[in-house]
Amino acid sequence: MALPPTNDTIAAIATAPGTGAVGVVRVSGPEAYAVADAVFVPARGGRPSAAPAGRVLFGRVAAGDEVVDEALLLTFRAPASYTGQDVVELQTHGGPAVLRRVLDLCLAAGARSAGPGEFTLRAYLNGKLDLAQAEAVLDIVDAATEAARRNAAGGLTGALSRRVGEVQSDVTAAYAELQAGFDYPEEGVPEARLQAPLRRALARIDELLATAEAGRLTREGARLALLGRPNAGKSSLLNALLGYRRSLVSDVPGTTRDYLEAPLVVAGVPVTLIDTAGIRAATDAVEAGGVDLAHDVAERADLRLLVLDRSRPLGAEDRELLARFAPGAPVEPGGGRAHTVVVASKADLPACWTPADLPLHAGVPVVTVSAVTGSGLDDLRETLADQLVGDAAGAELWLGNERHVEALTRARRSVAAALEHGDELAALDLQDALAALASVTGRDGVVEETLASIFARFCVGK
Repeated sequence: MALPPTNDTIAAIATAPGTGAVGVVRVSGPEAYAVADAVFVPARGGRPSAAPAGRVLFGRVAAGDEVVDEALLLTFRAPASYTGQDVVELQTHGGPAVLRRVLDLCLAAGARSAGPGEFTLRAYLNGKLDLAQAEAVLDIVDAATEAARRNAAGGLTGALSRRVGEVQSDVTAAYAELQAGFDYPEEGVPEARLQAPLRRALARIDELLATAEAGRLTREGARLALLGRPNAGKSSLLNALLGYRRSLVSDVPGTTRDYLEAPLVVAGVPVTLIDTAGIRAATDAVEAGGVDLAHDVAERADLRLLVLDRSRPLGAEDRELLARFAPGAPVEPGGGRAHTVVVASKADLPACWTPADLPLHAGVPVVTVSAVTGSGLDDLRETLADQLVGDAAGAELWLGNERHVEALTRARRSVAAALEHGDELAALDLQDALAALASVTGRDGVVEETLASIFARFCVGK
């Protein structure tokens, strides 16, 4: 996959599809002002190319005697622009027909239609952004929650680049010590001068990687499955967590045959709540299909709420669900996540058992709730937040980009190997670590195929 040319002039609609109060057509490149001269007539006369940078001109977009729309023209001069090139932005009314006509005029005046991410690609190639910041642009456009927006803003302002830069400094310092030892072997390199920066680098990488799962969930969302036997209180719990009636609640067992989904945000993570069919020995083919589907949804969920009715004695189905979805040693090393939260439901009714009676292993949280009175719901939300986000809650930013996670994982592996190897092998390990770290920010160059793949995910106009 080859990169597009970057020395021509491109144009695109930069606002979202549909009707809006204002729409923007962006033009960037060496002929941006020639395009503006061809399509825009300032109300006070003159030509856009004669206007100094940073001006906002009022006028109209026209094609000969045809007036397309009244418009504002924003002027930016290289290198003080988003792309580092000459840029003009035409702001018109936001109707799709108006914007399409304005873009067509720009293309007829010599611009080329921009592909996905071409403006941000030029910003990266012209040194206006590093690669991590460029990818944060996409993240902030795609952000669906406040936490996702805040995290993307941290990447955009360079927080991730600074953290990676700190690791690079430590690894570079150790590498420099090794090179000095090679150049002056009689001097030797004290082990402490290698160990200290490399262990510091490992700790910093681990801090970032510890946030990777929370970052992934913030970007992609989490699937949270409610499961249990019929009439355990799953649908009532779903409605209580949502704050409105989404699922039908009935005393008749087997009311839910399929599954239904509803959106929720927990600790900044977009969550899809999934109410599944009650799990029991099926009495017909339809119910059997619902039970099989419930098992499948539960297996693929990021987190499960296993709902047990504490107003009824534990049954065989309850024990089977506990054995299947809350087995021994459930907590991931370093992750602090059990993947299943046991909910003791119907706390407003007399209890037939307590959490201590459950055959659970350490690490599986149990929360007692009442969907009727609301007791325990705040505790349940806190538990869900802890399972989804964990220690990442207090972190400056969350590492949500898969490419960054892979690069830092490679860097960690190489730094750890350097701590174990002799000087010559350690030098090779540190070279690999530095290459992996550099690929995050792109400061030392990135292969063209990688750049093309990254920017292909952007929308046109950005």
